[in-house]
Amino acid sequence: MLPGRLVLAATPLGDVGDASPRLAEALAEADVIAAEDTRRLKSLAAALEVSPRGRVVSFYEDVETARLPKLLESLRAGETVVLVTDAGMPSVSDPGFRLVSACVAEDLPVTCLPGPSAVTTALALSGLPCDRFCFEGFAPRKPGERTRWLTSLRDEPRTAVLFESPHRLASLLADAASALGGERRAAVCRELTKTYEEVKRGTLAELAAWAADGVRGEITVVLAGAAPREVSVADLVAEVQSRVSSGERLKTAAAEVAEATGVSKKELYDAVLAARKA
Repeated sequence: MLPGRLVLAATPLGDVGDASPRLAEALAEADVIAAEDTRRLKSLAAALEVSPRGRVVSFYEDVETARLPKLLESLRAGETVVLVTDAGMPSVSDPGFRLVSACVAEDLPVTCLPGPSAVTTALALSGLPCDRFCFEGFAPRKPGERTRWLTSLRDEPRTAVLFESPHRLASLLADAASALGGERRAAVCRELTKTYEEVKRGTLAELAAWAADGVRGEITVVLAGAAPREVSVADLVAEVQSRVSSGERLKTAAAEVAEATGVSKKELYDAVLAARKA
């Protein structure tokens, strides 16, 4: 018997018009639908005028591990299992990762119905550089952990995208302004694709002041990356010397350090030679 397949199906963030025809077809034809919230699935199906013929099981964080054996059993038996979360792409800060990993371990087919994503939607709307970015999931809840996490982003050159609950947004932005500098640019995207969608752009200090009175809705935050540090050739001589002491050729070490920092390769090489004669 051929195995079934797991289908990761992206669902609308808010506007049901963003649902693809493939999503409607998948919900209608699935043997099993694993839903983060079965009530939301029912509402989505009604909006899409779809009547699922398959079994519907809940698949939220607290029951994710317990549900795995039955879902894997269904896949082994040749059934199609469609996984949907409340909004966006399953497994991206939502249930799904454990099930995908289990399928991969057993070589069970996994496919994806692409669609809405709060991460890329917020990134595109932010007005911040999009060529390189990192996704940080939900910000840590505890103040100490959040401060350490923000500090780790101080020198991150890529734009960072993260999720936060509305009642913790003000404290996150205040802590970010303290850890990263109040002038760091950012954007707060609220209620994406919904009636009251709002994108607030500004410095972290400005956004922290704006959020102090409270903000409602689903929140995605986009942080600008750190500005490149000013690096002088003199600052890099010691790094090259250290690499040479570890066994690297001088030309190789100088070339790689120069390329990584944007300084002149010849100038750095000559500076190391001069330091040797000093």
